[in-house]
Amino acid sequence: MARPKKQDARRDELVAATQRAILKSGPDGVRLNRVAAEAGLTSGAVLYYYPDIDELVLEANRVGMERFYDERMRMIDSLPDDPVVRLRALIVSGLPRDPDDPGVRLLCELGGSAGRNSVLAALLTTLFDRQVTLYQTVLEQGAARGHFALREASQRIARNLVALEDAYGYRIVARHPSIGHSEAAELLLDYARLATGHPLTDE
Repeated sequence: MARPKKQDARRDELVAATQRAILKSGPDGVRLNRVAAEAGLTSGAVLYYYPDIDELVLEANRVGMERFYDERMRMIDSLPDDPVVRLRALIVSGLPRDPDDPGVRLLCELGGSAGRNSVLAALLTTLFDRQVTLYQTVLEQGAARGHFALREASQRIARNLVALEDAYGYRIVARHPSIGHSEAAELLLDYARLATGHPLTDE
């Protein structure tokens, strides 16, 4: 019998293989044999670790979403307690690193299937709302300390920032010729400057 650490490592490998399968076939096209092929295993070996393939797909989706909330929350907590620094960091970290960014490409695939899959729709809705709370917390801290003069309610600004992340993120992975990571980040910062009344410089 595999030891717990080896089992955990194999489960992580299967989650990664499932994410690659989603990128190739979309969430609706993932089948046991495709995951097995990506992982270099037999179908029986996959079922040993995940008897329910739908559970594996769900876990792959959940792990893919962690980057956009859990990892960003840890990143924010590691930064100086400065709302300006944290707001800039949130904006930069929410965009694709480049057109081939697998995490964002995965979210794009999931978003395309959400209208047909209520579970995916619920996961993506929860992710959106949690990202909004990240922004909202930083915005309200900045307002409370006198750094920001919010032009609208913090939730409204936060929702617009997350929506802009999604929109420009899609443009980046779609390889728009004049919108890369730095251009998209500056466009989001432009909106944030208007919304907060702060120049949001990196000094």
